[in-house]
Amino acid sequence: MEENNQEKHVVNNFEAGANCQVFNGNITGCVFAMPGSTVTQQQASADSTAMDCEQPEVSDDEEEESEELCHFIHPSVDSRQEWQVHNEVKRLASRQGIQDICRHLQQMRRENKLLLPQSPSIAYEELVRMGMPSGNGFNESTFRKYYSNK
Repeated sequence: MEENNQEKHVVNNFEAGANCQVFNGNITGCVFAMPGSTVTQQQASADSTAMDCEQPEVSDDEEEESEELCHFIHPSVDSRQEWQVHNEVKRLASRQGIQDICRHLQQMRRENKLLLPQSPSIAYEELVRMGMPSGNGFNESTFRKYYSNK
């Protein structure tokens, strides 16, 4: 029983502002450590920890129904593949830089997965809706430099 009440200590040694998360050891209870932070957590019993972090499972179908499909999906894409293309664009927009996003969009256009709009503004708005950051380094003027629908 003494083991359940051990204090866990996590130190994140990455630079503040870095895009990295570190979780050390067998820590339960929904711990999130930001870069440059130190977290101390009192480990609770297994029953109370499970109750604190329990979240209802959401099936892929329920998630798909609650989210609007990407507006760029090519009309020739089979309805069974629409969500796969949507999720690929969503991951791309939320994880990559603008140059890589634009390059990959072009690749997907060549593969007839996407039908890209003429207007960079429309493309930018849709990618922001899909999860692309809109802050520093991700503004519309930077996006316009690299976007091409040809």
